[in-house]
Amino acid sequence: MLVGKGALNFALENGFEKENLLTPQMKKAWKKWKKDKKEFSTKINIENQVLENHDTIGMLAIDKKGRISGACTTSGVGYKMPGRVGDSPIIGAGLFVDGEVGGAAATGSGELVMKTLGSFLVVEFMRNGKSPTDACELAVKRIAKKIPDYQQHQVGFIALNKSGEYGSCCIQPGFNFAVKTDSKTELVEVESWMKTL
Repeated sequence: MLVGKGALNFALENGFEKENLLTPQMKKAWKKWKKDKKEFSTKINIENQVLENHDTIGMLAIDKKGRISGACTTSGVGYKMPGRVGDSPIIGAGLFVDGEVGGAAATGSGELVMKTLGSFLVVEFMRNGKSPTDACELAVKRIAKKIPDYQQHQVGFIALNKSGEYGSCCIQPGFNFAVKTDSKTELVEVESWMKTL
């Protein structure tokens, strides 16, 4: 894993061009934040706001032969410490796929997911016979048990097993995922674990 100058050098050596992706709008917001010296904290499930819209996109797929694949992206956290590595590139945290069992992906506060290797944990629960939904719920419960201020965060998991069954669980309300099959396309609203307490 390469971060910082090492990552930059590697990218340049492999033909990528250095470019400034900072928009004038974000530069202005960053200068204001730096001047005010406020600690940056994200708001849970806020959409379409320039400073708050961050998250991971996780995708899981199964083909007709039962082969499972997964991918994830991240936009990271605004005003993060230089060099921060989130959960997406950490194998077993933001994404984990085992072709014999299934796959899982996470979104939300990456630090909480990394502390439990959440996606790996979901797949291991499925390996031990849990349904995708139950496996995701157990991973959320593990976060709640290990992280004292978990209520201040959002983490959502999606999971898909070798049989094509899927499920999800999240800490806070407001998490959803999309399902696409030969016969349907739907957006599934996930009942949050905190709502069930």
